[in-house]
Amino acid sequence: MTTPEPTFEQAQAELEQIVQRLEQGQASLDEALALWERGEQLYALCRARLDAAQGKVEELARRVEQSRPEGAS
Repeated sequence: MTTPEPTFEQAQAELEQIVQRLEQGQASLDEALALWERGEQLYALCRARLDAAQGKVEELARRVEQSRPEGAS
């Protein structure tokens, strides 16, 4: 059974925790590598969600612009 994908907020919070742990420098090399890899996964997930949200906002803005009557500002 696979674990459900985290929400954007969950991924962001986990990524922040990973950054803090790596900045502290107290993780072993193997642990630091695993944390780095997980951080890369979370970053990609957050970036994809932000890109998708931006695309939706741009599409909604286009729809609003197209629905305006001629001459309206």
